[in-house]
Amino acid sequence: MTASYPGFPAESVSTITTGATDIHVRKNLRVPMRDGVNLAADAYHKPDDAPRPALIALSPYGKELQAYSLKMPGQYRPSVTWDGCIEAGDIARVVEEDYVHVIGDLRGSGYSEGTHSGNYNAGGVPLGEDAYDFIQWVAEQPWCDGNVGMIGTSYFGSMSVLAAAENPPALKAIFVNGGHYDFYETTYHGGVMWLMPRAAREGRGGDSGWAFTDRVTSRVLDEHTPEEVQKMVEERLRDPDVAGWPNMFHTLMYPKHHEAWFDIVLNDLDGEWYQERNPNELAHQIEIPSYFQIAQGRGWTMDGTIEMFDKVSGVKKLDILAYPPMNSRPFVDAHDEMFRWYDYWLKGVDNGVMEEPAVTVHVEGSHHTETGDSFPTKDTEHRPLYLRPRHILSDRPEPLSADYAEPEAFTQLPMTLTNDTAKLSWATPAFTEPAEMQGVGAAHIFAAIDQDDTNFILRFFDQGPTGQRQLITTGYLKASQNELSPESTEGNPVHPHTSKTPVTPGEINEYVIRVYPFAATFMPGHKLVVELSNNEPMADEHNALLPPDAFHLPIGRRTTTTVYRDAEHPSRLLLPYVK
Repeated sequence: MTASYPGFPAESVSTITTGATDIHVRKNLRVPMRDGVNLAADAYHKPDDAPRPALIALSPYGKELQAYSLKMPGQYRPSVTWDGCIEAGDIARVVEEDYVHVIGDLRGSGYSEGTHSGNYNAGGVPLGEDAYDFIQWVAEQPWCDGNVGMIGTSYFGSMSVLAAAENPPALKAIFVNGGHYDFYETTYHGGVMWLMPRAAREGRGGDSGWAFTDRVTSRVLDEHTPEEVQKMVEERLRDPDVAGWPNMFHTLMYPKHHEAWFDIVLNDLDGEWYQERNPNELAHQIEIPSYFQIAQGRGWTMDGTIEMFDKVSGVKKLDILAYPPMNSRPFVDAHDEMFRWYDYWLKGVDNGVMEEPAVTVHVEGSHHTETGDSFPTKDTEHRPLYLRPRHILSDRPEPLSADYAEPEAFTQLPMTLTNDTAKLSWATPAFTEPAEMQGVGAAHIFAAIDQDDTNFILRFFDQGPTGQRQLITTGYLKASQNELSPESTEGNPVHPHTSKTPVTPGEINEYVIRVYPFAATFMPGHKLVVELSNNEPMADEHNALLPPDAFHLPIGRRTTTTVYRDAEHPSRLLLPYVK
């Protein structure tokens, strides 16, 4: 059953002036979908009605919010007006570059009709299907010349991929900045819940959130009886991490107005619920020219972006940008490269963009650029760095047994009792010559915990001679989700995250943690520092650059983690050194 939004505003046409630019605005266009639902859209272009290429932005964040780019310059963290949901691009710049900027509300959001069920399923209609209809409608309008691209970062980037996988004839190319692809990994990193999607849905911590009224429904509530839902909620609350966090408890008790987040909290394992709309599973269908761009500092987005680049067919580019991980809102820092791409593919401008290498990588530390046909751009080999006593990382294993190289432990109290993050750290000696690394790695941690589950959180830093540090990459693993997939290889572990096996308290296990991809050169005088913890600090030199909700769900009970690094338990890192 399709519900309509009774407040669908009337269409209007006006001209506004922003700086030196006059912009023709077509408000509240009704874009028909194949099932009769109308989506709402605004179109911005130069005052004349000459047909131009169109760049389409689609999301549930509300087209009215995106218009903030007309009255607010791009905001960078830690600006208090940085809003993670203003992502459709700089409207004035798009118009100035002689494109039509079309911003639409997904069904069930903003001023569009219909309902939105769950997180990635719009009332039973694939989001890509609606994108197909939207693109073809725009291409047929007299103010569009029939050539269409997609625009926007993060959620908008994911929509670009979903649209391209449907192969609408008018979509000639996509440029994807900062997209999220593997939908399970968007919220559960190594099985550890990331809280920022809550902000994007509900509007917290610097995000305006999804522009939903009463037309979003929970798929869990829609597909299960009240008795089944009650059992699911009771089971989820047996996890002390969830039960110990007030927002989790509140969401499970009162899902109304939290439906999208409610569904995510209840679905903490990968499987059909996430895979049915997973862009990575659709990537092989994309044949149009595709440009993927991602900043370093949030490893799971780099992981998904590289996987997406590897899977798509046809002409493609990958651009791995410099740290920090959060770009401006809107993403004005990526516009120059985006217009070069679209000028070539949508306007036929021979600007040399296709004469450049397929892959461009900013290497942290040395701050130089590497190019090639794939990532890593150079041959690499995984070399071990062993965790040793006295907080040392060494290329030589520990020769002594546990009787002489005693384990070390840390105890993390729940956040209800402390704001402190307990951790252990290890560091290399200062490098005497540059050491470049590119790619994915692994951590093999032999540990015992006194509970049946916990979080393993690894953070890797480049520490300079003055003690100043920069995050290089991360790794996460829920201890109960330590199972490895058959496709795992040395230095490249993959976990299915489809089941849990409670840990036997006190038992020593080898936990294999995926170290997300990175590119860094450790310069002479610098050290590689790795920290192991169960929680993240609420604020430090890295987290200060992120929105307030961009951390992981803390553990909810006192937990002691004992790490073994002796001859029988060779805890180690396997990192991708460039040969």
